[in-house]
Amino acid sequence: MKIVILTAMDKELQLIQSLLENSCSEVSGGHKIYKGKISAHDIVLAKCGIGKVNAAINTFRLIQSEKPDLILNTGVAGGAGLKIGSLLIADQVAYDDVWCGPGTKYGEADGCPLFFSASKEILNLALRICNSENTCFGLICSGDKFISKASEIKFIREHFPEVKAVDMESAAIAQVCYLTDTPFNIIRVVSDTPGEGENIEQYKNFWQDAPQKTFNLIREIIEFI
Repeated sequence: MKIVILTAMDKELQLIQSLLENSCSEVSGGHKIYKGKISAHDIVLAKCGIGKVNAAINTFRLIQSEKPDLILNTGVAGGAGLKIGSLLIADQVAYDDVWCGPGTKYGEADGCPLFFSASKEILNLALRICNSENTCFGLICSGDKFISKASEIKFIREHFPEVKAVDMESAAIAQVCYLTDTPFNIIRVVSDTPGEGENIEQYKNFWQDAPQKTFNLIREIIEFI
């Protein structure tokens, strides 16, 4: 199986890169990517960039060039009720900043469902191998804004009361996968808790001791596929 793993930032990419066996780099479409193995699977690792447009363009580019069997997106997210260090495996993904006007649902992109559903195969696999109290499953919401205030989380909860975490890329990745019929999943580590203390400082401090062990879940899931 060929699996593309996407991260938004170099910091996240470096944590995943250490999981690859026989890793090498190359330039594809003007972008640097890394190729290697995890177990028997071919892995393509790349940075998609921060924000929905970057995420969408680079997800589509890699689907076109690499023709993966699965897209995995990982990295950090802001917690909406989850503690720093918690691992969220998304079962659904939605936009928290989209509205196409009267007659449409808030969060629903044109021609798409309100919720993008992650690969059931990967979810079922994760349910079998994840037994930590710091791991949960649920909804992640995305928008083109770093969420830092309690009022912003409150606004998102008004539309999506079940939200567990927020980020800036997952929904765009999910939409491209939906439109190209490519299975996907999102696995995010909570780096800060918007509205609970100084979350920007939480975010900065998180990287001083980034929890490599949480990113190892990617390896465990892939090894069991």
